[in-house]
Amino acid sequence: MSYTRTREGVLECFLCPNHCFIEEGERGTCRVRENRNGELSLPFYGVLSAVSNDPIEKKPLYHFYPGSMILSVGFYGCSFHCPFCQNYHIAQSTPSSPEKDTSPEELVEYALKHHATSIAYTYSEPTVHFEWMVETATIAHSRGLKNVLVSNGYLNPKPTDELLEVIDAANIDLKSYRREFYEEIVGGKLDPVLAFIHKASQRIHLEVTTLVIPGQTDSTEEIEEIAAFIASLDPNIPLHLSCYYPTYKYNIPPTNPDKVFFLAKKARDYLNYVYPGNVGLAEVDTHCPECGNILIQRRGYQVKKTGISGDACASCGRRISFPL
Repeated sequence: MSYTRTREGVLECFLCPNHCFIEEGERGTCRVRENRNGELSLPFYGVLSAVSNDPIEKKPLYHFYPGSMILSVGFYGCSFHCPFCQNYHIAQSTPSSPEKDTSPEELVEYALKHHATSIAYTYSEPTVHFEWMVETATIAHSRGLKNVLVSNGYLNPKPTDELLEVIDAANIDLKSYRREFYEEIVGGKLDPVLAFIHKASQRIHLEVTTLVIPGQTDSTEEIEEIAAFIASLDPNIPLHLSCYYPTYKYNIPPTNPDKVFFLAKKARDYLNYVYPGNVGLAEVDTHCPECGNILIQRRGYQVKKTGISGDACASCGRRISFPL
């Protein structure tokens, strides 16, 4: 548990770059890490908001065992306060009295009982439940399960290193490439997220998602900057550009899907794999970067590996670099 006492009765939490100073009886920005009698307490340790079997494409992960099902585990609380949050009812609030907690061992046994091959830590921000997640992921690995992180990537370097030891794949939400957007809109900083993405790209399977909000994150220049940054790490990292819909505190009209398709085309000048998201039943196939052959065909969450032979493109023989 990353914290220190700064003066009598006050704690500074070092888990994420917020570095919350927590008074006695108060909680940090995340709402789930509390100063109780001068010690850092976790009143929502193992308190889950949801457990569900999902298509792995829903995370979204398109290049990590495509077509498989994954056990998704949700929490409460978040290190950001995005006014457009789709899961604000669990991310921006916590139960007045914690519900039944689930131990890491119980969750892993549940996953095995339901024949899951992977566990996704998702829905609200999982990293604010760092201790429970690391313990669960460690046990999951020992039982042959994979671990997937769906996160804002807002962690300090030391916990990042520890977490990546037990995570196999991640989709990180890169909300914008502008520092002022993070600071003024979501209540965080851009640079730690970029650092997390950079480190994750070297150690695990990584995909990135950007929500395309009209007038906020939908400029061609910004999407090209995001694509160029990801390409500088690895042009094979998938980028998901997702349509925004009004929710929580935002009533900006929804993104026109045509705009997302246009921006995806621009991003493909830098990246081999760019996918439009939240655009209904549109085709979001995976094409071979070498010859254009359809490797994976998707209709909604229906997945067919139509153009793959072994671990290569059936047309040109280019090796597929992601796990099938």
